[in-house]
Amino acid sequence: MLDREGPVPIYRQIADVIADRVNRGELLPGEPVPSEALMETEFRVSRSTARRVARELRERGVAYTIQGEGTFIGLPDTPRRSRKGPIYREIAADISRQITQGGIAPNRAIPGEKAMMRKYGVAKATARSAVSLLREQGWVFTVPQRGTFVSARERWPADGED
Repeated sequence: MLDREGPVPIYRQIADVIADRVNRGELLPGEPVPSEALMETEFRVSRSTARRVARELRERGVAYTIQGEGTFIGLPDTPRRSRKGPIYREIAADISRQITQGGIAPNRAIPGEKAMMRKYGVAKATARSAVSLLREQGWVFTVPQRGTFVSARERWPADGED
């Protein structure tokens, strides 16, 4: 892809794709911009390139960022879609549901950080927070250098919920 100055940088090409999704109504005002992890996977780019995409979208007025919350489609006064709670809690709830429904048996490994990052489109710190919460609640235990595994049923939270 070329423009007047020569080849268009990949982050601008990705920003064009996302802006086009906004224009087609696939991404609505107030929704989060695709996460850096999702951009890394979908467009096969580095985390720093994904960050530049967010910056480019802000500069174009397509998105805005609220520190500690994320980058969202629209202008800063656009109402954001409400979320039930922090994303790491949603991930932990999903994994605990899989455990209670028999999808992951006791003493079997839960998905690793990289798998969670891909599946949920989150950063490594978010995946770690989800695992930490599951560990605090008694759903899982971690063996250094081996992974994180489902605890024995008697260690699960009494009400079966998080």
